[in-house]
Amino acid sequence: MVLGGLAAATAWTANAQTGFPSRSLRVIVPFAAGGVGDLTARVVSQRLGELLAQPVVVENRPGAGGVVAGELVAQAEPDGHTLLLMSNGTAVSAGLFRSLPFDTIRDFTPVSTLGHFDIAILAPADSTFRTLGDVVAFAKGHPGKLNLGSVNLGSTQHLTAELFKSTAGVDAQVVPFNGTPALVGALRSRQVDIAVEILGPVLPQVRAGALRVLAVTGDRRSPVMPEVPTAIEAGVTGLTASSWNALAVPSRTPRATVDQLHRAIVATLADADVQKKLRDLNVEARSSSPEQASALLAADIRRWGEVIVRARIPLQQ
Repeated sequence: MVLGGLAAATAWTANAQTGFPSRSLRVIVPFAAGGVGDLTARVVSQRLGELLAQPVVVENRPGAGGVVAGELVAQAEPDGHTLLLMSNGTAVSAGLFRSLPFDTIRDFTPVSTLGHFDIAILAPADSTFRTLGDVVAFAKGHPGKLNLGSVNLGSTQHLTAELFKSTAGVDAQVVPFNGTPALVGALRSRQVDIAVEILGPVLPQVRAGALRVLAVTGDRRSPVMPEVPTAIEAGVTGLTASSWNALAVPSRTPRATVDQLHRAIVATLADADVQKKLRDLNVEARSSSPEQASALLAADIRRWGEVIVRARIPLQQ
């Protein structure tokens, strides 16, 4: 395609001028293989490598809330050849851990966002809750009786459930489960009344008619379910939260290298084939400037840090 050819030519010219990249690149992913973040990194890395004329290898370094992956990249040579797959989880960890072996703001330079994916508020298909307004009305009329399910204490989904409580002004219990299958089982068996989860993993259950999406918590409607309102449209003013991924490099990486990577990432995400592959993962391809990505990270660190304090979630060691 013409766009790809122009981008490749731009990258080749920059390579001749700066000597970057001079070898294969690594994308360090703080998740196990097979999840949305990992698959997003692999889709992007394949096309990115073609544009940069060097292989881009994905390395999975899961564990400790992304600390292992973050420390590896923070200590890497700041030459643009080692990148970190950041996410909203990176921002959560900054407020959830008592201390980190790196400074999330000072030790990394975000290059661009890659994509955003929806968080949904769900109910069983035959629930009496037909809208998010029904949920809020019940919770206000029956303080302490509403149970919200989520995955994993301290996850973005768990914190979004806590954010729902505070923004809606309701007294409810948030019950974390160990993974999506356990959460879906609890919701379908009525152990919890509603659930907060990333839309992609539960979409098959929704399409099969077992679950109903009451709202999504992003700043816009989901492209795969445009009929579903956002939480704000459903009446919960201030409830915005979404999951996102971005690529970052060590903070001392030269600006010329950051700019070259940025151009290549923007071209990658503009590629129709990449967009389709990400859409199939329920990820909306969305690039940004380095400054916009940095602002998103900083804003999420502040926001989730406040939620963690307000919900009195114990800090992790």
